[in-house]
Amino acid sequence: MAPSFFGRATELAELAAAWTGPRSAFIPIYGRRRTGKSRLIVEFAVGKPAIYHVGKQGPALLQRREFLQLAAVTLDEPLLAQVPVETWAEAFRLVDERWKGPGKLLIALDEFQWTTESSPELPSVIQEAWDRRWQKSGKIMLILCGSYLGFMEREVLGKKSPLFGRRTAQLLLRPFGFRGSAAFHPGWSHADHAQAYFVCGGLPAYLECFDRDRSIEQNLAANFFRDSAALAREPEFLLREELRDVANYHGVLHAMAALGETTNGGIARAAGLGDRALPYYLGTLMELGYVRRRHPLHGAANTARETRYAIADPLLRFWFRFVYPNLSRIPVLGPEHSVRELVRPHFDAFCGEAFERLCREAIPLLHAAETITTTTTIGEFWAKDVQIDTVALRDDGVIELGECKWGAVRSPAALRAELATKIPSFPNLRAATVRLRYFTRDRVRPPIAVNGALHETWHHLAALYPGS
Repeated sequence: MAPSFFGRATELAELAAAWTGPRSAFIPIYGRRRTGKSRLIVEFAVGKPAIYHVGKQGPALLQRREFLQLAAVTLDEPLLAQVPVETWAEAFRLVDERWKGPGKLLIALDEFQWTTESSPELPSVIQEAWDRRWQKSGKIMLILCGSYLGFMEREVLGKKSPLFGRRTAQLLLRPFGFRGSAAFHPGWSHADHAQAYFVCGGLPAYLECFDRDRSIEQNLAANFFRDSAALAREPEFLLREELRDVANYHGVLHAMAALGETTNGGIARAAGLGDRALPYYLGTLMELGYVRRRHPLHGAANTARETRYAIADPLLRFWFRFVYPNLSRIPVLGPEHSVRELVRPHFDAFCGEAFERLCREAIPLLHAAETITTTTTIGEFWAKDVQIDTVALRDDGVIELGECKWGAVRSPAALRAELATKIPSFPNLRAATVRLRYFTRDRVRPPIAVNGALHETWHHLAALYPGS
């Protein structure tokens, strides 16, 4: 039985408005893998005349034939499946001739990057069909969907694409935020919700693997440390779907997740790659949304020497930190012992870094609750021997600096003192109003204020979720 579909109400509403509108619609849907793009399209297509074609790595002839077989069923034209066609233009024209309505026909080309790999002319063919027939007819709703962000931005949305300027809307499907992710496991504690989010991100395909009746450790054992589990080899499958020369990508991700390397030189050395080769691998991983480039936020232009890299995908970060380096040990230890010996001693540290990202994600929500409406740039800051976990540069001249602690806070006064020692290292404070934020997993009693010049706010994990 397929998991229930929920969320994405805004996206479904936008698709529905395009469907019921008087004009033809052309909507690219893109985003990294496992965000639920295909599920969204399938859910939207229920009850509608739709040709939903999933691209694959295969000959163009077979893909066109499959497209017409799907069209034959949707249009109730059995002979259409037998018509030999040599071009996509012929296939689209056959469909056009047979669609009489009423209303629109949905044509959804999923995994568009793979269809285009075998048919590089396809964007130009679609451009011609759209310009000459589909746009004016009011009878077509076209969805092009892809997971390779760089490809979709370049070949569908980019200025050099034949399709540029023709879309009537676009949907960038992002992972759920930490609040949306919590809806997958009602009844869990806020700490459990956060830990699931730290491992799965906001990706529905991963969150659905976690059983609400199990603890976090039991879910980790069941999903990552049993060889037959859905997520046990997910990163390997994920990378092989998109990449060649997978071994080098494994080396890069292992260097970042397990060895803690963040610089070009450190990653290159740990991965066994030359400094000149590494940018190619990092660039590809960033295009896929798996790695992000980091810079300290201080209000000035960043230099190349300040650049750091981090794994943006939580599941890849967990897997390359705890599973990949231990593939030989896991079968010997077994699932439960693997979690107990390999994960538990280091899991708080893993969660601590993820908690910092959650807190940065929460700042716009806190601003909304505090009726702060100014434009804000959010990030982090580091310099030699200094790390400030959250930075918010507000256009009203306020600079917010924050400290995050996932572990137990035995002395809130010491936490305040720790941030106080870091503040002088932050540049450009002279003309700014400084406000401080402290984020903790558990509720703490703030110490008595000793410096009235600095406004400070204390937040605990539960207060970041609605209804708390």
